[in-house]
Amino acid sequence: MIMNVNIQSVHFNADSKLIGYVNRKLEKLSNFNDRIIRVNVFLKLDNVVHAVKDKVAEIRVHVPGHNFFVKSTSKSFEESFDDALDSMIIQIKKNKEKKAA
Repeated sequence: MIMNVNIQSVHFNADSKLIGYVNRKLEKLSNFNDRIIRVNVFLKLDNVVHAVKDKVAEIRVHVPGHNFFVKSTSKSFEESFDDALDSMIIQIKKNKEKKAA
């Protein structure tokens, strides 16, 4: 099944290196669930009013009959995205085990 990936950056323009990084990492998801229809990734700058800008990554994954959502914040987009992706993989695995049981 083809996974439809949508990456949005909020309050900044993501460079092609970051977009490529996210896309490469997302390919792993199909190893855990082959029925993923759509993946939405939101990369945001949090606390824009303050000098410290936290980097927020949100991942929403749609599979038939279920939606998964994770959010992670850190000082870099790569770190936030990696944390969120790890959480997402755990959620997808748990859901698959529950269905198999």
